[in-house]
Amino acid sequence: MKKSISEIAAMIGGTVRGDEKRMVSDIQPIDEAGENDLTFVANPKYFKLLKTTRAAAILAPPGTVEPDKNLIIVDDPYAAFGKLLTVFYPVDHGPAGIHPDAYIEEGARVSPEATVMPRAFISRGACIEKGAVLYPGVFIGQNASVGEDSILYANVSVYARSVIGKRVILHSGVVIGGDGFGFAVPGRDNAKIPQIGIVQIDDDVELGANTTVDRATLGKTWLQRNVKIDNLVQVAHNVVIGENTVIAAQTGISGSTKIGKSVMMGGQVGIVGHISIGDHVMIGASSGIHKSIPAGQVGGGTPFLPLREWLKVEASKTKLPQMRVKLEQLIKQVAQLEAKINKTGEDKK
Repeated sequence: MKKSISEIAAMIGGTVRGDEKRMVSDIQPIDEAGENDLTFVANPKYFKLLKTTRAAAILAPPGTVEPDKNLIIVDDPYAAFGKLLTVFYPVDHGPAGIHPDAYIEEGARVSPEATVMPRAFISRGACIEKGAVLYPGVFIGQNASVGEDSILYANVSVYARSVIGKRVILHSGVVIGGDGFGFAVPGRDNAKIPQIGIVQIDDDVELGANTTVDRATLGKTWLQRNVKIDNLVQVAHNVVIGENTVIAAQTGISGSTKIGKSVMMGGQVGIVGHISIGDHVMIGASSGIHKSIPAGQVGGGTPFLPLREWLKVEASKTKLPQMRVKLEQLIKQVAQLEAKINKTGEDKK
């Protein structure tokens, strides 16, 4: 694919500084780009590479000046870079239609404009809308639905009555609607509590490989619009995750926790059940969350602390060996002082 710099700028609302007729045929990192490549710079530590890069054009933020280079000025170079990757490297899911080796039970409704690949299984009562793509090994349970233009990669399982919105991406191994972890008298009888709720996933959600979202005990487990979740994340029964929230890998969210809008969560975070995380909260990696966090809070650690307190605690950890030696010295000095005082008292008697 070849595009002129002016064509690229028009796609992303950028302003050209330099030769707008220059052609671009690929996208590469700034330190590897050749004379026919487009690149980008967003992190200040890479600005020094502007002078040495061989790129035909560079996506750059406002205020960037490099007279000998062709620049496309955009507010967010990284976002523009992402948009252009979809242009230069479009994903091809193959032609629409139902492969003869797919198994579709009677009573399922599958749009002829959907793409259903071999060995996909669609149960009775399920609904697959136009533009949806089901890769090999996908299982769709009874009365579940998959919205327009959603993509379910190989071996995704969507249990009965789960609701998948439009433009949702579920990567391989995702399980939607498995039973919530509910047992009466745990540790003794372990009597299973039937999980009769559903999972609802709204439009533009993306879930990484092997992430699991459990069905609600009653009601629904709900992932709202534009939630993005990494690989290997566990979302338990009746959890609600607000729109635009981002959650990194290996995080576990216990049952009935409510997470607000635009929350950012690092990897390996553990959250207990029945608490709430407010809007715009930012949680550092490997944090343990044991109580509710108000909106706008930034921090981390176990237990969770606001940012400044957390940083102080983390900084103190490296000094613990020195502090222990000092403490032992002080204890010895106090003991010697007490002994001296006691001896003086006895001498006076």
